[in-house]
Amino acid sequence: MNILLRRVVDRVVRVGNLKITGPDGSVHSFGDGSGPLVHVHIKTTHAERAITLHPSLAVGEAFMDQELDFLEGDVLSFLHLIYENTGPMGSGDALSRAMEGVRVAIRGLHQMNTHRRSKRNVERHYDLSGEMYKLFLDEDMQYSCAYFERPDMTLEEAQLAKKRHIAAKLRLKQGQSVLDIGCGWGGLGLYIARNFQADVLGVTLSKEQHAIATERARAEGLDSHAHFEIRDYRDLNERFDRIVSVGMFEHVGVNHYRTFFEKCATLLKPDGVMLLHSIGRFGPPTSTNAFIRKHIFPGGYIPALSEVLPAIEKAGLMVGDIEILRIHYAETLKAWRERFMANRDKAKAIYDERFCRMWEFYLSGSEAAFRWQDMMVFQIQLTRKNDAVPITRGYMEKAEKALAMHEMGHQPGGAEAKPKRGRKKVSEGE
Repeated sequence: MNILLRRVVDRVVRVGNLKITGPDGSVHSFGDGSGPLVHVHIKTTHAERAITLHPSLAVGEAFMDQELDFLEGDVLSFLHLIYENTGPMGSGDALSRAMEGVRVAIRGLHQMNTHRRSKRNVERHYDLSGEMYKLFLDEDMQYSCAYFERPDMTLEEAQLAKKRHIAAKLRLKQGQSVLDIGCGWGGLGLYIARNFQADVLGVTLSKEQHAIATERARAEGLDSHAHFEIRDYRDLNERFDRIVSVGMFEHVGVNHYRTFFEKCATLLKPDGVMLLHSIGRFGPPTSTNAFIRKHIFPGGYIPALSEVLPAIEKAGLMVGDIEILRIHYAETLKAWRERFMANRDKAKAIYDERFCRMWEFYLSGSEAAFRWQDMMVFQIQLTRKNDAVPITRGYMEKAEKALAMHEMGHQPGGAEAKPKRGRKKVSEGE
């Protein structure tokens, strides 16, 4: 193990029980010996050099390429140990903060998400095999943070609770027009169409997601109410009673926040309501993790609220409500990671070993960031008028309870089941 890397690790890891076997077979221990042992084997000098120079990228890449393995522990336990020593992002030493400042200064170059680049970025991640996503997502294929009203909830129950929570904040009424920006595989749009007889337009840049969402609408007999298109939100000109966007804002890019909210302001009717659900961070603005930017979400960025709210204000929209979801995404990612690992052989049959290692590192790293770093999820309710929603939050809870009662009357399968003929739809205030 080279002396520079050994000194860096020795300076960083003061708490915990870390052991590293280098490519030469030498074994070095770090930390105070507390907690479970994490034993890392760096197999090649190439990986050792890369990790010394750029650990945030090279550790994941070395794991992907089988140049690094865990003899004791796993990716999640390793990251827990590291984060326990380094603390939240931005709290490192002066050199680390200076380097992060440089990365923040040039981050805009990585987020020039033009129409063409946005489509290409989406294809990199969301046009992967739908069968692969089915290996770890819930039955409704919700690829965003679930809402754990109770700690004993299953993933399916928590994702259904998330859809109820969002629908309540939108204050949906029967027959309204609804825009779903970044509609995924159609689950939320179909939920809204099914329960409110709303006319939903879902837009996505993913051919794979569009095909699945369209087929689901047809299979459920909801294609007269839910329509899905491959369109960039910037190309829309219609106006809507309600706008919802879940898990898409992370791909907009900091350079385009004002464009996003100004466009939403023009698409939202004067008395309309919008709900934005996005990953965010508790701390100040920073840069995208190098591994995530290169291998998982090119062009993506997780904003601080201090970057989002000014763009909302300049667009002329009003913030009616902000909710911060803590730990919910950590629990969601835990469920995804466990399901993915249980179906790892099937994922390998679809892709290969390198892909499986990349996704293991991505899911574990994301869970660790939400559990032990400064990641969170925010939901921002937006309006154009300050009286578009009631002045107290009681209507949200009332709507959620009405939806829950309505869902109990459906056939087994929850969101997948067709509504019974003649059954009254849920409306706001019911």
